[in-house]
Amino acid sequence: MKRRRLAEGLAGAILALGTSKTGAAQSLATHDSSATMKQELLKDWVEMKTTMMMLADAMPEDKYSFKTTPPQRDFGQQVLHVAGGNLINMAFLRGKATPPRINRQATSKAEIMKALADSFDYGTALIKEQTDQSIFETVQTNELRGPSSRARVIYLLLGHCWDIYGQMVVYLRLNGGVPPASQPQVLREPPEKR
Repeated sequence: MKRRRLAEGLAGAILALGTSKTGAAQSLATHDSSATMKQELLKDWVEMKTTMMMLADAMPEDKYSFKTTPPQRDFGQQVLHVAGGNLINMAFLRGKATPPRINRQATSKAEIMKALADSFDYGTALIKEQTDQSIFETVQTNELRGPSSRARVIYLLLGHCWDIYGQMVVYLRLNGGVPPASQPQVLREPPEKR
C-alpha cells in the first residue's frame, strides 16, 4: 500500500514536472527573444536610476548628513559616491557624451539628487551610443578591472549601485523611513509619476 502511494505520488510529480516544462517552453516560445544585450543593459540602467532616485528622495533633507557611525559617509555622501562612481566608470565606455559637472562637496538634497540624476543620464547617453557589437568590445578600464567589455563595465557598475543601495536603506530605516521597494505599490512610483 505504501509503495503504491509512493509510486502514485512520484508519477504525479513527474507529470507535474513535464507539464511545467511544457508551460515553460511555451512561455519561452512567446517571449520576445529579439532583445539585445544593449537593450537589456539600457533597461537595467534606467531602472537603477529610478530605484536610486526614489531612495534618495525618501530621505528627508535634514537627514542627509546622518551617519550610521562616525567613520562612515553620511547619506548625502553615499548618494554622491554613486554619482561619482557612475561618472568615472561610464567614462571607460569612451563615448561622445559629455560628462556632467557635479559638485562632490554638495550638501543640499536638491544639488545631490541633481548630481545623481545627471550621472545616470550620462550613462544612458553612453549606452545609447553603443551598437549591438560595440557593447561587447574590450576597453581599458582601471588597474582593478583591467581590460573589460563595455557590457561588463556597466554590469559591474550596476552591482556597485546595488551595494550602496543596500547601505543607504539602512540609513533610511535608522531614521524611521521605509524604502520605496517596501512601500505599497502606489508609493513606489517615481515622484514625477505620482
